[in-house]
Amino acid sequence: MSGTIYIISAPSGAGKTTLVNNLLAHVNHIKPSISYTTRPPRQGEVTGRDYHFIDRELFKSMQNSDAFIESAEVFGNYYGTAKAEMASMLMSDDVVLEIDWQGAEQVRHHTVFDLVSIYIVPPSLDSLASRLTARSSESNSQIQTRLKQASSDLSHCHHYDYIVINDDFDVAAEELKSIVLAHRCSKRHYSDMIKQLINTKKLEKD
Repeated sequence: MSGTIYIISAPSGAGKTTLVNNLLAHVNHIKPSISYTTRPPRQGEVTGRDYHFIDRELFKSMQNSDAFIESAEVFGNYYGTAKAEMASMLMSDDVVLEIDWQGAEQVRHHTVFDLVSIYIVPPSLDSLASRLTARSSESNSQIQTRLKQASSDLSHCHHYDYIVINDDFDVAAEELKSIVLAHRCSKRHYSDMIKQLINTKKLEKD
């Protein structure tokens, strides 16, 4: 039985990465997908841990060879998830895929794996602006661009299976964890095992 892809999306500054890191620290057998990007590393980011940082030429080469399960241009930088790496990870674990709504649409239409999508929502755009300002990694004009993009991105959240409002971190973290644990108990997740049990019982009767 292969693992499940958990797509987790959010506007920039909604606290997605912190929530995902908490999920990975408290739930077993779930790993992060490491995306490829042409974006320069931020302070403290390490290639191979946070992203695979590559140049545009290599990214385009991978894109042209159909190496990505999804790819998108976001704020002038390219991001993509490699098909081969994803398939390999799903052989033994669930995988968290942090991508925007564009990437989520591509994965929905092209993957054969079990898929759950979750959208992290800030309590308000004012709180989102405060978080982006506190991050101090971008100029005021860049922050305004991200806020405009956030309003547009939020219009796509109704396509997701679950919504988590990140107002209180502890509550949001528990909700995110609960979604993963509940899905692992769903009949869809265990359908192959149940079929095997039924077939075994039939063989015993015969």
